[in-house]
Amino acid sequence: MAREMVTGARSVVITGASAGVGRATALAFARRGWNIALIAREAEGLEDARREVAVAGARRVITLPLDVADAAAVDAAAQQVAERFGGIDVWVNNAMVTVMSPVAEMTPEEFRRVTEVTYLGQVHGAMAALRQMRRHDQGVIVAVGSALSYRAIPLQSAYCAAKFAVRGFMDSLRCELGHDRSRIRLTMVQLPAVNTPQFEWARNRMGERAQPVPPIHQPEAVGEAIFAAAMRPKREVWLGWPTLKAILGGMAVPGLADRILADRGYSSQMTGEPLPAGRRDNLFRPVAGPHRTRGRFSSRAANRVHAIEPTLLRAAIGGAILALPALAWMAGRRSGTRNRIGG
Repeated sequence: MAREMVTGARSVVITGASAGVGRATALAFARRGWNIALIAREAEGLEDARREVAVAGARRVITLPLDVADAAAVDAAAQQVAERFGGIDVWVNNAMVTVMSPVAEMTPEEFRRVTEVTYLGQVHGAMAALRQMRRHDQGVIVAVGSALSYRAIPLQSAYCAAKFAVRGFMDSLRCELGHDRSRIRLTMVQLPAVNTPQFEWARNRMGERAQPVPPIHQPEAVGEAIFAAAMRPKREVWLGWPTLKAILGGMAVPGLADRILADRGYSSQMTGEPLPAGRRDNLFRPVAGPHRTRGRFSSRAANRVHAIEPTLLRAAIGGAILALPALAWMAGRRSGTRNRIGG
């Protein structure tokens, strides 16, 4: 672990930090006394988050209102944070937007915008973080992913594609850092459904209020898991059994998953309630006003989430696969022995 992280002069940058998972992650770092830089578009929401994070125990907090789609703004923010805090130990790429709509009703501008924020925002953040972290050859970059980075669902094609792209980007960057013998670490945390306000803010053409696909988890539990992943960075962490089932099910029986999602994927994302009149979305402009960590589904959300390290799971599956020929050979020998005895 980096020297600064051990001695206590620790700093973290979190994008999408004014609400939801980003805000919950900031609170998790604040409770450990970190220096925290909060990035989001909406200044009032950021200031509200800053006050809560300061009360939670952050050593120092700064806010940086910007759009992660603007690469120059992200890079300038990283420089400012490094100057204020003496470096960057952890960078958490969390900012996202989505559109709830069938592909046939989407516009090219909507696809571009989701890509610019949800995918390129992570690229811009990683590049800016690397420019600062390479000075000391240390640090951790956390990509906040989703089960949807492995198994896409209907009505969120742009978001799913962006999360797939983030995973590919992280894999390429990891190889390059390995080639350079860098001590900078990467981890990607694949999230389950989380009770955040984004379902009230996302652009929605379905005529109904959206919901996270149950089972739902509270953002505070996810924020704690992201903090833990940053402290002990593994290649990936899968959060929650629903994430495990979605990823492995999509790998094992993708056709069956397609059929299930074709049948249930629309209704599972909708509540049946009509959209409120005059509702605004945050696709191109932030939603003004105080932001929150939780959405409106707390009565149905779990306060704990299991962290699953897929490396261990893959090793177990690989070991089982490698053992199959030996087991088949042993079964054949026993069968042959029985036949000889019977003869």
